Amino acid sequence: MSKEGRRGERHEDRAVYIISVAAELAGVHPQTLRIYERRGLLRPKRTAGNTRRYSERDIARLQMIQELTQRQGVNLAGVKAIMDMQVEIEELRRRAAELETELRRVRRGRPVPLGPSSATVEIVPLRTLVPLPWQSRLASP
Repeated sequence: MSKEGRRGERHEDRAVYIISVAAELAGVHPQTLRIYERRGLLRPKRTAGNTRRYSERDIARLQMIQELTQRQGVNLAGVKAIMDMQVEIEELRRRAAELETELRRVRRGRPVPLGPSSATVEIVPLRTLVPLPWQSRLASP
């Protein structure tokens, strides 16, 4: 059975829960969800009538916020920083996977263009070209 629903949307991304149901599933008051939204911790989808709708992914995010605030003692600013870092980590992992794929292609002898020219590009460590300011101070007596 496919995890995708109508319009190619993944099941966990379908916004189906109204605020009261989402709050109950997460174990919080509906006003807490509004606070989280104002703080940028949550972005529920909106219906044509501007009613908030929450997805399974939103519920999981709410549960994570609850774990961090209630059990770990993290304040909302800390929760926002943690969640932003998690997004960045995922992006970095995705990019690392792309780079690994490119590296495998290069190692198999199928070069990947590195820039506008087709010339071979050599990577040279920066320290061989220009000493950094603190390196020159340490080197001189």
